[in-house]
Amino acid sequence: MQAVYADVIVDITEASASKSYQYLIPEKWRDEAEPGRAVTVPFGRGGRTVDGYIISTGDTPKLDPSKIREIADMPENRMTIESRLIRLALWMHRTYGSSLNNALKTVLLVRDREKEPVREKITLAVSAEEGRRLLSVYERKHQSAKVRLLSELLNGGTTDRTDAASRLKAPRSTVDSLLRDGVIRISACTILRGSEPEEDAEDEAEPALSEEQQDVIRSIREEWDGDDRPSLLLGVTGSGKTMVYMELIDGILKEGRQAIVLIPEIALSWQNVNRFRKRFGKQVTIMNSRMSRGERADQYERMKRGEAGIVIGPRSALFAPFPDPGLIIVDEEQERSYRSETAPRYDAREAAIERGRLEHAHVLFGSATPSVDTYYRCQTGQYALFRLRQRYGGASLPSVSVIDMREELRHGSRSDISAQLLSAIEDRLKKKEQVILFLNRRGFSGFVSCRSCGNVIRCPHCDVSLTLHANGKLICHYCGYEQDMVKRCPVCGSPHISGFHAGTEKAEEELHRIFPTARILRMDADTTKTKNGHSRILHTFASGGADILIGTQMIIKGHDFPNVTLVGVLAADQSLFESDYRAAEHTYGLLVQAAGRAGRGRIAGEAMIQTFNPDHYSIQAAVKQDYESFYSTEIAARNMLDYPPAAQLLAVHGSGKNGERLHTAMAQLLKFLKEHVRKDIMPLGPAPEVISRINDVYREVLYIKAPTEKRAVEVRQLLEKFIEINSGFHGLIFQYDLNA
Repeated sequence: MQAVYADVIVDITEASASKSYQYLIPEKWRDEAEPGRAVTVPFGRGGRTVDGYIISTGDTPKLDPSKIREIADMPENRMTIESRLIRLALWMHRTYGSSLNNALKTVLLVRDREKEPVREKITLAVSAEEGRRLLSVYERKHQSAKVRLLSELLNGGTTDRTDAASRLKAPRSTVDSLLRDGVIRISACTILRGSEPEEDAEDEAEPALSEEQQDVIRSIREEWDGDDRPSLLLGVTGSGKTMVYMELIDGILKEGRQAIVLIPEIALSWQNVNRFRKRFGKQVTIMNSRMSRGERADQYERMKRGEAGIVIGPRSALFAPFPDPGLIIVDEEQERSYRSETAPRYDAREAAIERGRLEHAHVLFGSATPSVDTYYRCQTGQYALFRLRQRYGGASLPSVSVIDMREELRHGSRSDISAQLLSAIEDRLKKKEQVILFLNRRGFSGFVSCRSCGNVIRCPHCDVSLTLHANGKLICHYCGYEQDMVKRCPVCGSPHISGFHAGTEKAEEELHRIFPTARILRMDADTTKTKNGHSRILHTFASGGADILIGTQMIIKGHDFPNVTLVGVLAADQSLFESDYRAAEHTYGLLVQAAGRAGRGRIAGEAMIQTFNPDHYSIQAAVKQDYESFYSTEIAARNMLDYPPAAQLLAVHGSGKNGERLHTAMAQLLKFLKEHVRKDIMPLGPAPEVISRINDVYREVLYIKAPTEKRAVEVRQLLEKFIEINSGFHGLIFQYDLNA
């Protein structure tokens, strides 16, 4: 019988996921040897054995078969936490490309060879009575350091060596002297870093569920008892989706299982995090993008030990090593931050569904403005749909109006803030109510629009905006079409045509000039660089420490400020015409989320949207907060243009130090696709990336439309093989996105 071999990774906690070792599978275990299976293998010299995990099997030896050792043991029915996570990594590798090593390092916590932080705990080794006698002796001898330390131990029972030295001024020599005399004992314990909350949650009763919320919870549990498809909870802003999440999680915990809650960014959801802590206490652990590797490792240990039953965090929290996760919640599922921008470029929403399948766990998405892809799956029956149509507590949705910035221009205004919005801000300041001003900006913007009529210069082939580059060219980042910058609007002939730019700092300066006594906070990338910068600003605003909060997208994500009665959107067009086929979807979501910050208390709210394109369907739908109206128009456009979810879109991202060599290589990929791949695909490009060079590394992208996900994966695999055998691609880096 032909030999069968297994590639095995060992000791994954010590960064060896980057290397696998091949072992012969004994005949008796061949049927059981599958990826993720835990095994024991001989390793190194001296007959030592270690635990490992199979990542692949095959019949081709990688070295002399006589030198390949056998697997020593394959324990029955042993599918560990790591086993299931390895299977998830294998799925990511198959679906999104990149190396298996990268996928394993994404999914598994690979710990460095570092000493775990240890706290030396000091306690009394004598009775309290003897301690008090010794204290009197030390006082008579004026041994003040011993007096301070012994007094602390008699009063508090324990301290640690670091605290003794810093706070009690008891040097090492003092501690060592007491230790030698048998007065104290020292024990070492490992410190779990990052386990303490940034601030204590307020102690107040959780409000009662509304009848609508109770009905939704019953319906979701009925779904779980039946088909148990992935589910979407579509609730208007302020409808209390978090309350539903917590009630469902409570039931999962009572079953002895655990829950994973994904949120776009932990620092932006401090209010909801505190609510979870208030209800579930120490069962909640937090994953934070700013945590150190050691802090993250320690939180993983808490989960594996069963000391935490809920993890809250961004997409990496999906890989929490819970022994039996029963529920995965993806809140604000429409957010782009759920997509990784490094290899493997996975979508955490799709990965959540796969982990749910592997763990037999429920998967629940939540949003007031779901992605078109997710709602499409609800319409086609792949997902179950549940709705919260009313705001919690009887609050009404804000009234939303549109301010036509073309009229401002016609009246001679060049300000980024309209006269109508300024008047509304002045009114709220007089009433001691709060205002949020949202600048709809995503870091960079290069589209070109006419200030007179609102026309945007678009690609004639892809129906996305052309991007203005530093060389004066307008370029499409899908197909590579380019043209010279226009000097007059081709629709109305106006000379008022240029790239669209606006900034939070400029808007803040203008507000200070107009309202010199107003207390203004700015929240953007510059003001939130410190570790707790987000929560500090939000806490100040929530406690009434400012009148106006101005910022980018981070100020409209899930926050609840009861005294905010006015929201102004300063530049709706910045996301509406970014070079992305999802631009209208992003804009609708941002506008509804922004408007949803207003009127969440007793006073009715108002939102004002400034735009040069007031008649665009996404803006009109946002004004009415009518998701179905937006979806019907958007899905029709996607179907007509073969964009997801109507078709699949594979992006091939190439990068390299030599721009000409990269361009030649990308052209070779296009030629290969046209000559050797069937006609059921449509390549677009190659074209420069939106940012075409970073740190002297050139970047291009090639898009490929395919009819199904299976076909898109097949095309990616063909490209990977072509790149692997072609020497012209050496030194270049290629990454793949699916439906990004």
